[in-house]
Amino acid sequence: MDFDLSSDQKSLQAETRRFFAGRCGRDRLRAVIDGSDKIDRDLWREVADLGIPGLAIPERWGGAGGGDLDQCAVAEELGRSLAPVPVASSIHLAAGFLLAAGTDAQKSRYLPGLASGRLTGTFAFAEGVGPFSPASVTATVERGRLRGVKLPVPDGAIADFAVVAARESAVHGPHGIGLYLVDLAAPGIARAAVGTIDLLRGHARIEFQSVAAEPLAREDDGWSVVRRVLGRAAVLTAFEQLGGAGRALEMARDHALERRAFGRAIGSFQAIKHMLADMFVATTLARSNAYYGAWTLESAPAERALGAATARVSATEAFLKCARDSIQVHGGMGFTWDMDCHLYYRRANLLAVALGGMACWEQWLVDALVAGAGDGGLRK
Repeated sequence: MDFDLSSDQKSLQAETRRFFAGRCGRDRLRAVIDGSDKIDRDLWREVADLGIPGLAIPERWGGAGGGDLDQCAVAEELGRSLAPVPVASSIHLAAGFLLAAGTDAQKSRYLPGLASGRLTGTFAFAEGVGPFSPASVTATVERGRLRGVKLPVPDGAIADFAVVAARESAVHGPHGIGLYLVDLAAPGIARAAVGTIDLLRGHARIEFQSVAAEPLAREDDGWSVVRRVLGRAAVLTAFEQLGGAGRALEMARDHALERRAFGRAIGSFQAIKHMLADMFVATTLARSNAYYGAWTLESAPAERALGAATARVSATEAFLKCARDSIQVHGGMGFTWDMDCHLYYRRANLLAVALGGMACWEQWLVDALVAGAGDGGLRK
């Protein structure tokens, strides 16, 4: 088995890195922070023109039909640059649900718009603080009308539509969870932006007051579809975390080589050496596990649960450590607004709870190990 990218995928990653290096500098990030949308719409149009949203979408629905490894390579560069574009919410989640459980009519309606960047979507599951589980869902659908509140919803203030998890008595399956497509411009919807630790990724509170809801996966247990889509999204998020961790490590290394104290570079001091070495080890381990997770997506369906959980846990730990220790290496100036360290620290903490927190994924990892690396509900 080969856990490395192909030459074409490495070229795609290198071109993506050059693109974001030239168009997603610190001034642009700070302009988004000062704005209200938490998205750079000009950059999003350029990203769409580059074909990044369409990588995940088959050609018959307007995409490029790229593989999972192509998307992983791009996701790492999105994490490295902190690009304020809704790829995670629109493509990894909304498009992921449509591809996993949508009808041909639903795919034809939404996927071409997602591939071109004309539409943005999201997934609304959480309803405030609580475990990421079927028991936490209280939103309901009766006679095709959705009621309830979702909070926080990633990119919920700018999304055109949402895949919403809700309860309905007619839904089959042991958990009673159904998935529904909702037009977020429909009457009866109240949206309000909510602040989070991450200043570059918007979230919203969305209240649904008897809103039309179209079933996405009535014939299946909605929770099993959620697990399947989140398993794939977890691997892509792991690569995003890997990119952020790698950049945080680079910033710490560069500062340690440039900053001098007592007549020598601070990188020559043992405490700094050990900190940088630990960051490198954590990132290297996370990369190995992320590549394993990516390999299971394309080549080992029976191991997807194990691959997703392993990648998710390892990448979360690595990004949190590298973002925190990068600030430490920078010393007092690491906490200041003029440095970028805090932006990676904020993103690391946000991604640590996205898709369900560490406790959720550690339990999924234990379940996969106990099952002997069974499909764990993530098999297509």
